[in-house]
Amino acid sequence: MEASDQKRVLASLVNEDSQSLGAPFDLPTDIDTEKLQQICNALLSNEDEVPFTFYVQDKEITSTLGTILDEEKVETEQVVQIVYQPQAIFKVRSVTRCTSTIPGHAEAVISVAFSPDGKFLASGSGDTTVRFWDVETETPQFTCKGHKHWVLSIAWSPDGKKLASGCKNAEIRLWDPSTGQLMGKPLTGHKQWITWLAWEPLHKNPSCRRLASSSKDGTIKIWDTVLCKVLISMSGHLQSVTCMQWGGEGLIYSGSQDRTIKVWRDTDGVLCRTLQGHGHWINTMALNTGYMLRTGGFEAAQKKNNNEDDEKLSVQDQALARYNSVKGDKPEFMVTGSDDFTMFLWQPSESKKQVARMTGHQAPINDVQFSPNGRFLASASFDKSVKLWDGTNGKFISAFRGHVNEVYQISWSADSRLLCSGSADSTLKVWNLKTKKILCDLPGHADKVFAVDWSPDGERVASGGKDKVLKMWRN
Repeated sequence: MEASDQKRVLASLVNEDSQSLGAPFDLPTDIDTEKLQQICNALLSNEDEVPFTFYVQDKEITSTLGTILDEEKVETEQVVQIVYQPQAIFKVRSVTRCTSTIPGHAEAVISVAFSPDGKFLASGSGDTTVRFWDVETETPQFTCKGHKHWVLSIAWSPDGKKLASGCKNAEIRLWDPSTGQLMGKPLTGHKQWITWLAWEPLHKNPSCRRLASSSKDGTIKIWDTVLCKVLISMSGHLQSVTCMQWGGEGLIYSGSQDRTIKVWRDTDGVLCRTLQGHGHWINTMALNTGYMLRTGGFEAAQKKNNNEDDEKLSVQDQALARYNSVKGDKPEFMVTGSDDFTMFLWQPSESKKQVARMTGHQAPINDVQFSPNGRFLASASFDKSVKLWDGTNGKFISAFRGHVNEVYQISWSADSRLLCSGSADSTLKVWNLKTKKILCDLPGHADKVFAVDWSPDGERVASGGKDKVLKMWRN
């Protein structure tokens, strides 16, 4: 008789686009996520078990369905919608220890970046050099000399065959990671220092010839890196362009100290729209497809389970498939972070109107990054905190507190489950998205940590800062 007393609800499983997995069915309220996984995999006819997370009214089910229904006071007379989201099949293990401290730079390390496949590592420094490092032996590989001032920005081409670097002397240089040699002539034309570099996405053009640069002179330029000349020069900002992204929909987005964001067409440099709302300088921006655009056709999971079908696809097709999987049927989302302590979420290819205004930080925002799957958004601020937000509606999820000084940069693990932050308190910290707590504290730097990057293959984290050394962290 006891079994009949058990509470039951009528529920329907839907994906993120609100498409239902068949008719609603009768479920006991004490059903847990493990049972929901089994139902979901059965309905989707998945031969291999795919891990899912489940949500009711934007709240994740962590124990039983009934717990969430009670907490959120959900009406159970009607059909309860349970949203399922597939998670990355492979899992990145957290880095836990420093395996190398590599000297070489004579000044602060300003930027570190892994190549799209994670096999190469580059860094830019105040000592005017770009350096390549061997990630397997964790030793210096090439020192690239040529810049006459601080190297402020570096960017890998999405095929991993070129690295661009921009300096305070308004010069851009291209380097070959396999030899450390300069490729072609330096790209000159900007009047003041280079603030950001972005390559044309691989799925739009597999030749990886076009590079965009933004500068303190208020302009954005698109270069042909083979002919070493300017193709398009875009002006319209009234002050320094501080950040820029080359999106996957044929648009370039730029943020400026003039408090505006501009949307440009990448074929002819025409200004499509200007986005307004911030009350102070715009420091940083990110796209929900940014991780896919950066890693091109390289998929971390493929290393774990080589898929024969993927090997038959061209690199461009793979990049396009990965881009579409994250973008879905919605336009690209973009987030901007500002000195006004706020962030805005936009769909800049469609509208001037912001999707959400995100408040809560108590100091300028220095870095924003979407998770690789595009579902979450993390922000790092000078208020010593890292905050986590919903990547589709801008709702606040959690604050990660633990740093005792400004947080400069953040980097996601390829499976979107972990986040690493580097701070002026000389530490890195790894945060667990499931528990919303600190997973690992990584002290070791002797001064401020300016730059941090998690390799796309998930194997290691690299960091650099004011103490002039590069550190490698592994699990």
